[in-house]
Amino acid sequence: MMTSPDSTSNTALMSLEAAAASARAGFACMFSSSDEYETALITERRAQGRYGAQHGRLPVIAFIGCCVMVVGTVLLFA
Repeated sequence: MMTSPDSTSNTALMSLEAAAASARAGFACMFSSSDEYETALITERRAQGRYGAQHGRLPVIAFIGCCVMVVGTVLLFA
């Protein structure tokens, strides 16, 4: 089967244009702004459980320590 050079080059050109359009589409961003991206990122991380409540004992210990210091100061000067 013989194809003309014009038909072959036209097919190759169309294939090349399709590949270029596909490559350009790969670089497109689905977010319209950085705020939208950050919101989506935080939402995804919350869904994964990364921003769960941290139940540390340090704040409670620090509060009790401050209360003891205040009571000690009051008793010292009373």
